[in-house]
Amino acid sequence: MTTVTLDDIRAARERIAGKVEHTPTVPSPTLSERLGVPVHLKLEHRQTTGAFKLRGASNAVASLNAQERARGVVAASTGNHGRALAHAAKLEGMRAVICMSRLVPGNKLDEIRRLGAEIRIVGNSQDDAQQEVERLVAQEGLVMLPPFDHPSIIAGQGTLGLEMIEQVPDATLVLVPLSGGGLAAGIAAAVKGVSPTTKVIGISMARGAAMKASLDAGRPVLVEELPTLADSLGGGIGLDNRLTFAMCRDLLDDVVLLDEDEIAAGIRHAYAQEREIVEGAGAVGIAALLAGKVKANGPVVVLLSGRNIDMDLHRKIVCGEAITERAA
Repeated sequence: MTTVTLDDIRAARERIAGKVEHTPTVPSPTLSERLGVPVHLKLEHRQTTGAFKLRGASNAVASLNAQERARGVVAASTGNHGRALAHAAKLEGMRAVICMSRLVPGNKLDEIRRLGAEIRIVGNSQDDAQQEVERLVAQEGLVMLPPFDHPSIIAGQGTLGLEMIEQVPDATLVLVPLSGGGLAAGIAAAVKGVSPTTKVIGISMARGAAMKASLDAGRPVLVEELPTLADSLGGGIGLDNRLTFAMCRDLLDDVVLLDEDEIAAGIRHAYAQEREIVEGAGAVGIAALLAGKVKANGPVVVLLSGRNIDMDLHRKIVCGEAITERAA
């Protein structure tokens, strides 16, 4: 079976050097005290486009040949991959088309437009948006660079794992947001390639966790996409999934699901205690620790994966106001 190796990830790091930020990892005194072990936060939400996705998108674009670059790129996205791909394509003077469902928040649409990409809004799920991607590939010859199930995307995201284990070499546990699995698979391959005893746990929301449902079923399955505070974790993994399902199955030590109140608590803690603004998907690692759903007997690294939250929603969450409009 084709997979992404540690060598692939190291090659991706060389390829994207100078195109992405090497983000810091800092200790969290409040979480460390709560857990009784050192807890470190990987501040990837400070990445250039506000999320980790720039790593995979930059590696994928850099891996294209001249003919493919001339054709332009297309992808389905819940927002952050689209923004990253738009940024990477703009740097290379390439056409980019981003297809999204109606569930994608407006602030993410605005940023993608600002970067000059074309936007297509199709249906109520990422699977619906993917159908438009496939039409554009067939009819206009665009090159599809999917958000997770692609070797260059996975290898690019895996560069985070290299940084995390280099910054905290004695880490016993790494917490990673889990959606389609590109991030979790890449980080797990990197971390376990360097430090085989370090555990990697995927964290997702209870509302529409496609990878968790697929892992439980033993095969990729369809899951209804529902509104959630962790909107970046929405969408399916694809019934024809080639890479991330098997890699997550083989490399992740566990998967933890969170309800909406727990995710909101993670966002609030990040702001009030860590002085960091993160979106729901970026806060799930913190949320899992606060909810007591993850235990550790040694240093923990928690990935804060993105900050692209609607600020009005963030204010409501921080102030403890009703959040039913995103979670109903």
